Amino acid sequence: MRVAFDARVLADPGIAGGGIGRYASCLLEALAADHERDLAVLRSLRRPPAPERLREGWEHLLLVRDVRRTGADVLHSPSVDLVSLRPGAALVATLHDLVPLKQPERYLRTGLKHRLRYLAVKRAVRVIVPARSVARDAERLLGLDPQQVELVPYAPAPSFYPVPDARSVLGRLELPERFLVWVGGMDPPDPRKGVEALAAAVRHGDGLPLVLAGRAEPRARGLAAPGRVHVVGRLSDPELAALLTAAEALVFPSEDEGYGLPPVEALACGTPVAAYSAGSLTELLHDRPGAALVEPGDLDGLLAAAESLVGTRPPPFGRTWADVARETWRVYERAAG
Repeated sequence: MRVAFDARVLADPGIAGGGIGRYASCLLEALAADHERDLAVLRSLRRPPAPERLREGWEHLLLVRDVRRTGADVLHSPSVDLVSLRPGAALVATLHDLVPLKQPERYLRTGLKHRLRYLAVKRAVRVIVPARSVARDAERLLGLDPQQVELVPYAPAPSFYPVPDARSVLGRLELPERFLVWVGGMDPPDPRKGVEALAAAVRHGDGLPLVLAGRAEPRARGLAAPGRVHVVGRLSDPELAALLTAAEALVFPSEDEGYGLPPVEALACGTPVAAYSAGSLTELLHDRPGAALVEPGDLDGLLAAAESLVGTRPPPFGRTWADVARETWRVYERAAG
């Protein structure tokens, strides 16, 4: 069996720097470790010049040619962003979440592009989801057959583990002695992630200060407040692992998640997590040592839960990207069969 892996999303800085980019890069590396000879990686594909508004349409027409040239039996699209209506092989698509369809007033400025993407997902032979909550959303909102949907949870990247002497790695940052941390994109802040309300609550409170890590546009820099809220921007993976290790707890007031990599990465670094009981976070963190869940919208309860976890150290997360790759390859085999 030969598999074509669509790595074009890693060429888009906006996608590559987020959770989807983390998924695609970690999975591709783990797959290549065991199946390099059977894996064709699609990236840097030659394309004729085209206006931006037509570029995605070109991809639907031209990708089938590139896939067929590889001789692949299966094409894996690790994101709906570039999933093709004409894949040229049995299509496996990863559906990270269905937030655009659940909150169209926030995320669907135009429906055509998303309709084409979701139509392609519906035509896939297999659809990988990271959590049962996403599987239920896919069946309800896209009408997917449950037999078409494959559950493959994610894992923390190999670079996330408890960092010895974490403060020495963070020497360039001016950090408070003790702090809570939030990780995510702030370019711009996503309304469902709750970072603006979280920063305001910490700014006006008297608990532990807060450090915000992630890509930040100028507007997000305005979330900072001297002595209370620190915006450190995007960090390298070693720095982020050190920051998570040094933090007293991760606070994660997201109202909907397909999976939730920041909580998983924090737990892998031995740092407790306080989060809203929303989306996949409920199944991911329920009964997990070092994690606490509160009702969505209860910021005071979230911060109190985070401070109640101070001093606890969760056990190792356990799941690795080698596990994810092994289960994903089995999905390819079923798709090809």
